[in-house]
Amino acid sequence: MTLAQAVAPPSQASRAIVILAAALATLIIVWILQGMGYQPCELCLTERIAFYVGAPLAALTGLLASRGDHSLARAGFALLALVFLANAVLAFYHVGVEYHWWAGPTACTGGLSGPVDVNDLMKDLNSVRVARCDEAQLRFAGLSLAGWDVVASAALAVYAGLSARLAR
Repeated sequence: MTLAQAVAPPSQASRAIVILAAALATLIIVWILQGMGYQPCELCLTERIAFYVGAPLAALTGLLASRGDHSLARAGFALLALVFLANAVLAFYHVGVEYHWWAGPTACTGGLSGPVDVNDLMKDLNSVRVARCDEAQLRFAGLSLAGWDVVASAALAVYAGLSARLAR
């Protein structure tokens, strides 16, 4: 089997397994990083939803394809493409927040709204550590984890979209 056949196998079921494996690998990586102490921010946790939805959807798509229901499998691939495209957009928004191109959610960028009681603030500072969305905790090969999420989600969206266009 060549690399091209491994990445773009001829059957719908095999292509669904590729998406399933990529989604699960992504989740495993972020869980390992979290176990190593990297605290995810609010946007990071929201971006994971696409992978939590995408993995079982890819498994269902593969099951439909293996049973010969190719039109429903194509619909599954189209839905996967939309899920990962939406996540690529969200991850790009997160990258923009990290680079301060635009403001992020006030819940995780340090913004305060309304009057604040100093005593309550001091209690919160001593007990809660909130990961900020506008500060990348880790960069690998020049990209933050949100940047890598843009790459992974866009690649999965394109792959699923192309898979949806193929008859089998």
